[in-house]
Amino acid sequence: MNKRGREEIDETHDEYFLGNKTQENQTAGVTFILLGFSEYPELQVPLFLLFLTIYTVTVLDNTGMILVIRVNPKLHTPMYFFLSHLSFIDFCYSTVVTPKLLENLVVEDRTISFPGCILQFFFACICVVTETFMLAVMAYDRFVGVCNPLLYRVAMSQKLCYLLVGASYSWGLVCSLTLTYFLLKLSFQGNNIINNFVCEHAAIVAVSYSDPYINQKIILVSATLNEISSLVIILASYVFIFITIMKMPSGGGRHKAFSTCASHLTAITIFHGTILFLYCVPVTKSSWLMVKVASVFYTVVIPMLNPLIYSLRNKDVKETVRKLINTKLHHIL
Repeated sequence: MNKRGREEIDETHDEYFLGNKTQENQTAGVTFILLGFSEYPELQVPLFLLFLTIYTVTVLDNTGMILVIRVNPKLHTPMYFFLSHLSFIDFCYSTVVTPKLLENLVVEDRTISFPGCILQFFFACICVVTETFMLAVMAYDRFVGVCNPLLYRVAMSQKLCYLLVGASYSWGLVCSLTLTYFLLKLSFQGNNIINNFVCEHAAIVAVSYSDPYINQKIILVSATLNEISSLVIILASYVFIFITIMKMPSGGGRHKAFSTCASHLTAITIFHGTILFLYCVPVTKSSWLMVKVASVFYTVVIPMLNPLIYSLRNKDVKETVRKLINTKLHHIL
């Protein structure tokens, strides 16, 4: 190789090295400040106690639901298999978001590091997308259970159940990796103020110094695709369920079928209703409080509500909980 060729290679290497070094320097001292509810100082302690109570109930409810499903052989069915994974996702989602929210309510320093913010978004995104499709999977499970009860055990085989759950987690990971990758391509400098209590995609993009076009389009396409596809599965399943229930000759059969689906429909309505509300609210200065309240409901309250919704209407779950409590009290006494 001649001298000029070596010089060109050296120049290219130096440019690549300096470019990487610049990118590292841009993120090395970057921090985010989560404002949360700091504009209401008189509410910091009451909100801390409220969210701490909600988080405690969430952890106990969801871990309790998983335990109850595991110890009761009567609950070793596809429906409860999916429900145990929904409880696991809710537990993870709440744990990703709530501890930082609680910390920011009792300390003046509300900063979060660049890696910490990106990781919070990454894991929260996995949980949201996975839960979106887990609810769709549960709708399909109810469709098979109501419309083809005699073939339910065969149609919802263990292999298919694992496949559906695995696909939900995998797609959540793919979406999160994609969105996080493009977030990491953005440039940030110094302290960046996020007017929320969680590192949310739009808020992170808004404080970057890069062109937000690609990130905005990717999140729009991803969110729209996930929401529409999951809702199509849910709506199609429940249309067939409703038609089948209406054709049932006995009122008792119709009541039992409706009762089986009521809990799931309630969870779906709350989850997707909140998502659609957040999409519909224009992000203006006057609407930020509404967005924060909806975000609290979406990230903190729903993970607490789901196990309560499913357990309060379920005799098998309540019976198992009662037996566990009685066994525990018997050992104590």
